[in-house]
Amino acid sequence: MALFGREFIAVPDDRKGQLVFKWPDVSIRRFTHAIVNADEVALFANTGQVVQTMGPGRHQIDANELPGLGALLDHLSGGNAYRAELYFVGSREYTGFTFGGRIDDVQDRQTGLIVTLRVFGDYALRVSDPIRLITNLLSTVDVTNNDMVSNWVSDQLLKVMRTDVTSQIVRNGWPILGLSAYTPDIEQVVIAKANEQLANYGVAMTRMGNFDINLTPEDAAQLKTLAKDTSYSRLAGGFNQYAAGEMALGAGQGMSQGGGAVSGAFLAAGLGMGGQAAGQAAIPSAPPPASGFAGGTPGGYVGPPPAGAPQTGPQALPAGQQQPAPAPATVNCASCQTPNPAGAKFCMSCGQPVAPPVAHCTNCGTELPPGARFCGNCGTQAG
Repeated sequence: MALFGREFIAVPDDRKGQLVFKWPDVSIRRFTHAIVNADEVALFANTGQVVQTMGPGRHQIDANELPGLGALLDHLSGGNAYRAELYFVGSREYTGFTFGGRIDDVQDRQTGLIVTLRVFGDYALRVSDPIRLITNLLSTVDVTNNDMVSNWVSDQLLKVMRTDVTSQIVRNGWPILGLSAYTPDIEQVVIAKANEQLANYGVAMTRMGNFDINLTPEDAAQLKTLAKDTSYSRLAGGFNQYAAGEMALGAGQGMSQGGGAVSGAFLAAGLGMGGQAAGQAAIPSAPPPASGFAGGTPGGYVGPPPAGAPQTGPQALPAGQQQPAPAPATVNCASCQTPNPAGAKFCMSCGQPVAPPVAHCTNCGTELPPGARFCGNCGTQAG
């Protein structure tokens, strides 16, 4: 009997990183001591059911100490062993589990482009219910690593990303470029929704680490290019002006590298873009409204009609007739009514001030128009 008492069962040092360690022998001798570390829980299972649990400490495997083992006595061993499966389940937080993959195709609200979202990151995990983990997920599988558990958790993460996170991006109108600003909100939703899926399997996600939602390189480059073109078009006053500037800049760079006459001709074409084209004045296009475009500011194109654009309205003239030049502005002298150029202070005919002195109300100081007898603000009689 003393010989049996000197036998010990514990998790080997090289297996302490596992969420679950299964003792390889299903015939466990009586009076063997099981050592359960502070971050572990031990469970005896038989025919898929957990019959006994042991918390941290040193336990003698005997029905007197562990009543649940009474029905598991192996009579073929002469009553010296129990027929059961023994699992050690870690209760601490396990970190470094990675996940990643494609989420979904979504439309960027600012540009209207369809892009593919991806996610990559890592997370931490702990066992919330050892019994559910053994009975609902692992069963009698010999767990030699954590892949079976972590792969399942990673699948649930991607499932949550494809449903709830995609819905948040679309519903809230978050810009695809710059999603990192919303990482805390996304992480909170992912953890909460994922744990709802994982609760039945006895595990829970505790936190997320290096978590990033991004685009494929092709989609990212396309969005950045469109954002740049839109912003520069607005600054230049229109896309044609921006395109002409880009062409001239490229031509200038080519000439500096020895482009010669060809580059000079290309430069001339670039400078003329937006001006004359096939004998007709080109109509520069207005830049798109700022609202809804990356890099934009409130407001759209404001200004006079582009040069060469057909006029409409009461000022439109027949074809071939030119708009007459506007007459110079004049102001009449208050004394002799002689017309004087706008801005003249004294009359060129009588030498009197062009505009009479401005009168003000003696009570409230409001400016009074010529001939006013009472103040329009307070009703005081003009002095």
